Amino acid sequence: MSWLRTRRPLFLLATVTVFFLLFVALRAAFYLFFSEVNKTVFLPAETVWQTVSIGLRFDLRLAILMTLPLALLAFFPKWNLLTSAAVRLLARIYLIVALLLVLLIYMIDFGHYQYLGIRIDSTVYRYFKEAAISAQMVWQSYPVIWIVLGHLTLTALVVLAVIQLEKRLLARPDAKLARGSKIAFAVALVVVTFHAMLGRASNINYENPVPLRWADAAFSGDRAVTALGINPVLYLYDTSEQTQDDYDLAEVKKHYPTMIAHLGVDQPTPDAPNYDRMIPPQPHRLNYTRKPNVVFIMMESLGASRLGAWGNPLNPTPNLDRIAHEGWMFQHFYVPVTGTAKTVWASITGIPDVSKKDSATRNPRTPDQRVVVNNFKDHKKFYLIGGNAGWANMSALIVNSVDGVTMLQEDAWKDPLVNVWGISDLDLFKNADKLFRSQPADQPFFAIIQSAGNHKPFTIPEDRESFKVLDTPDDELAKWGFESNAQFNAVRFWDYSVGRFFEMAKAGGYLDNTIFVMYGDHNNRITTIPHMPKFVEDLNLDGHHVPGIIYAPGYLQPRVIDEPMSLVDMFPTVAGLLGEPYLNTTLGQDFQMRKPEQQAIFLLLTEGYQPTLGGLSKDYLVRMKWDGSNATLHALHSDDPKRDVAKEHPDVFAWLSEFTKAEYETARYQFYQNRKSQKQGTLDQSAATAEPVPAQAEPAQTAQ
Repeated sequence: MSWLRTRRPLFLLATVTVFFLLFVALRAAFYLFFSEVNKTVFLPAETVWQTVSIGLRFDLRLAILMTLPLALLAFFPKWNLLTSAAVRLLARIYLIVALLLVLLIYMIDFGHYQYLGIRIDSTVYRYFKEAAISAQMVWQSYPVIWIVLGHLTLTALVVLAVIQLEKRLLARPDAKLARGSKIAFAVALVVVTFHAMLGRASNINYENPVPLRWADAAFSGDRAVTALGINPVLYLYDTSEQTQDDYDLAEVKKHYPTMIAHLGVDQPTPDAPNYDRMIPPQPHRLNYTRKPNVVFIMMESLGASRLGAWGNPLNPTPNLDRIAHEGWMFQHFYVPVTGTAKTVWASITGIPDVSKKDSATRNPRTPDQRVVVNNFKDHKKFYLIGGNAGWANMSALIVNSVDGVTMLQEDAWKDPLVNVWGISDLDLFKNADKLFRSQPADQPFFAIIQSAGNHKPFTIPEDRESFKVLDTPDDELAKWGFESNAQFNAVRFWDYSVGRFFEMAKAGGYLDNTIFVMYGDHNNRITTIPHMPKFVEDLNLDGHHVPGIIYAPGYLQPRVIDEPMSLVDMFPTVAGLLGEPYLNTTLGQDFQMRKPEQQAIFLLLTEGYQPTLGGLSKDYLVRMKWDGSNATLHALHSDDPKRDVAKEHPDVFAWLSEFTKAEYETARYQFYQNRKSQKQGTLDQSAATAEPVPAQAEPAQTAQ
């Protein structure tokens, strides 16, 4: 144990301990004096401990981060903490400044939470815009002098403690370690530090080591519980990563008449725009005796150009082609924004992810959205993913928005991890089948299955049953849109897996009593696609154009839909099929309720701080910059889709341009106004209690 006498590592370890104990004490103070947990919000002890344990891991991460500059000064060659008084002075100055800043954030956080019930986030920066008024309010509302004295005293005590450690530990004789011992000690230190920073010691996929994130603190979906698990310094940093240009209320109000006409809002509130509308039972609702199950299946990186049903001659997806032809096949189905996390956001919230930076799932201020699926009151809800849903903080959106959802991810499965994305899709579907078969016969279930196998590194698992890998010439693959044999076989294996899933569903007895919704999250094409309509490639829409299928053999007859359809419309469309009244607060619509003049969808064609917007109808695409400039109109089915035809069709151009800008501004607004925690107006719910409209002779069957 001679390593215990090493000077610099022991000093750094002791400093981390001091910082950690400080943050633990501050967490205890928050729990005792500010948190509502076990005061007005009563929870089981295990839930409280789980939350606190997450918070302690955040505290340890912050303690390590604060010590890293000291580690650099300790091990710097020639001039360091052991050899230079100037370096020791610099270290002490750093300690004072860092602690003053960190403890100031804690104190502001405590006051912020006491007043608003919200942990400090980047919105606090807005107070600096009115610094004089903000300072006066603080002076009149809080015992500022006592707070400042406490702030300075606590800072001084911690600085003195670290200085004492410096004097005691760095001045002692150093241990003489053998070379092997030094290497072993260094490796052990790196491993321990890595896991401490990661915040996880078990259930780690080392190909994709997802660190502990604020989303983990939001596991319960309860605001007060989440607050107890957050570290205010790290949380402030996370929220500061998000752009502060959230939305322009003047623009939202300007386009409000367009949006309420498009969405069918019959109780508008122009002064404080809302988009709530109660949807009564529709004529196209299904006939059933027992409410159908609903299963959404997200198909990773699977664009429409990959499928034989959309014209690909390589026949990579025979099972999915059959399902498309036997169900409702949306020929022109688009995700509003490309990217997995952005698709997860859009599918659940019904709002296009128009974030200027990262994805909306990563925004700690917007995880609690009001969503259509929460109208499925009788359904038991599940979310299944083969890997870790903490990636991009998707788990926070899911558990905070979907009421009562059970999330099952890589630590729930006994199957081997095949790559960075977790277990194979085949194993994921097998686990889903076991879960669905175990559900009570008299209770419907709702589930989202998020696949990931059709994604680099395109791993075909060893356990692949009867699936056979094909070797196709590279030039043939490139001609029809595939990058490599690995990619081609990944699509084929996904198709095999979903084919097996529907075989299992039939054998399990739930196939005919379930509505299956299938959609790609984006495409990953890098080669040509001569089998697709010319406008798809000319206007660069292939990344957004994905398969969209509703498959319900017990209820729906085959149908091909030519109208444009967006992913945000899927939940309202399924709610319309279920036939119960529901509240829709999103930007999605039941496509069967849309009027002909409303047949248009929104696309974010390029992302970033100055994105390009798109509005797509059955025959035209309008493109414009985020501010409405440089707008052009393109005829989809012409010989030259790239040509601007705005002057030839001024009415179409004006309508699509206004719709596109309205959708963009409203989506930015709805990120924050559609939150569960946002105060909502009272909506007349008389539509919900209206007599159901008699069902028309829809091509559907009654499932017994």
